[in-house]
Amino acid sequence: MCCRSPLPHQPTTGFPLATFIINALGCLLIGVLMVVVTEAFTVNRLVRPFLGVGVLGGFTTFSTYASDVVALADHAAVGVAVAYLVTTPLVAVAAAWCGVAVTRRVFGKSAG
Repeated sequence: MCCRSPLPHQPTTGFPLATFIINALGCLLIGVLMVVVTEAFTVNRLVRPFLGVGVLGGFTTFSTYASDVVALADHAAVGVAVAYLVTTPLVAVAAAWCGVAVTRRVFGKSAG
């Protein structure tokens, strides 16, 4: 009586939605983090690389993104591969920008 999750995909034909969502969420959190540690609070200079590169870099999975694109292209799912190849970095940058913009607003910082 359980529904199938929309997130699992065929690694060689389906759009890798789980990886896509994790990468977008990680980039959103990186945008939030950068404002928090550089504009909202004074923190040790090592906090940013520890959390940004270490923790959130480990949370995101851009290496899987790259291998998924190759696997899709290798198995003739070229349309899906191209869509994934193009949309992931666009959504990632937009998510990071949104994280920065919303966090600045929350902390009353200027958008510039």
